[in-house]
Amino acid sequence: MKKQTDAATAGAPFRLNVKRTMLIGFAFFGILLMWQVYDSWCPPFLSELFCNAMGINPTERSEEVQYLVGIVMALDNVAALILMPIFGRLSDKTHTKIGKRMPYILMGTFLCAVALPFIPLLFHYNNLAGVIGVMAVVVVSGMMYRNPAVALMPDITPKPLRSKANGIINIMGYIGGFVAMAVGIVFVLSDYLGRGKAGMDTWAYHNIWAIEAPFLVASVLMIVSAIVLFFNIRENELAEKLKDELDAGEKVAEIEDKITNDDAPLTQANRIMLYLILGAEFFWFMADNGIGTFMANYTIYYLGCSTASNMINTIVGGAGSVLGFVLGGLIAEKIGRKWTVVSGLGMTALAYVAWAICTFTIPATGSFPIYIYIVFFFKGLGMSLVHINSFPMVVELCSKKKIGAFTGYYYASSMAAQTITPIALGSLLLLPSFTWELLPIYALVCVAVSLGIFLAIKNVKTTKTKIAKGLEALGEED
Repeated sequence: MKKQTDAATAGAPFRLNVKRTMLIGFAFFGILLMWQVYDSWCPPFLSELFCNAMGINPTERSEEVQYLVGIVMALDNVAALILMPIFGRLSDKTHTKIGKRMPYILMGTFLCAVALPFIPLLFHYNNLAGVIGVMAVVVVSGMMYRNPAVALMPDITPKPLRSKANGIINIMGYIGGFVAMAVGIVFVLSDYLGRGKAGMDTWAYHNIWAIEAPFLVASVLMIVSAIVLFFNIRENELAEKLKDELDAGEKVAEIEDKITNDDAPLTQANRIMLYLILGAEFFWFMADNGIGTFMANYTIYYLGCSTASNMINTIVGGAGSVLGFVLGGLIAEKIGRKWTVVSGLGMTALAYVAWAICTFTIPATGSFPIYIYIVFFFKGLGMSLVHINSFPMVVELCSKKKIGAFTGYYYASSMAAQTITPIALGSLLLLPSFTWELLPIYALVCVAVSLGIFLAIKNVKTTKTKIAKGLEALGEED
């Protein structure tokens, strides 16, 4: 295996290895597949279990237990908030024959895949404590592999190429999410719920495979994705092969103060930039996760629609996201990452404005509103522009020795938001004046705050970096 030429020295453009990036994306395929199943199905499970425990009819008074659902979902995120930076730092300092990230990816995937199918099994037998306990195991094992899996991309991708690479990896992740949604459409959760209405114990009369299948599919595909990653990505070999190009990428990083020493602390300018990115990220995840956590319940208990409608809506939003993942890196090359993120936040804010206006002006018809599909398409497009450029902006600020730690910072901010927003939104739903109709208003306020913070970031645009395009980009070395 020959060593790749230093792109900066030779004057050659940086060239993204699409095949290798897609293979790395198998890690994200497993991540998003698992979290899509977890986030889509666990809140309705918890709503039903809490309603049964409190003697509440979920079709009439579901709002009364949403704060409890939010607390449980938030407790999972508290563990993630603590564990993701820890696993990031540990993987930075790990050195094995299979690499520094791979041991965590393999172990975390295995534990998570084994635990995941027990959530619907315990729900089937009305075991609230068991469901919450297994959810905790899934979160801990998921965090074990999530940080190292995400850090693997910047480990072996030069800084100028990371937005494009992040777009490819996110597309792979959304393919995993589409698989989960397709299974969810076939096995309709809402047809399984409402067992307490008959006034007797009817648990045994429901087909458990209706809720077990999505979790089993997720577990199997997670293991398959980890195997594909392990047999195709040789961390240590790639780190040595790409050393010169990674070093060349440091010279054209879009940061105010260039990194000249791998062990040096952040400069004041770069630290301020990091804090602003993480602060803005916190609020856009407050919006995004707030909607994501309660959208299934909004569909079931407010719209009175089947969960299959929400699954389709998620696929529509995912289609918008995929479009953004394709375009986000190209747009960033033209206007820089900052203004690409600003554009994405602005588009998302406008989508929430449209949702709010339609909610209060268009009468409910008993079917899933078409305008929500349109809103989620543009929300997905906008947020994808944000996600694929914001993560590279964070790891742009560190040396290759600290990528795991800075990946941990990025996810610590998102997990902090995901810890707070389910409790905040669930508690607001307890107020008589705060009804399901105000869901888009909550998200809009959070996105507006995020946009204000992000606009304060200094716009750092380096001289134009040479990046291979067209046929030149396909001439990959292996």
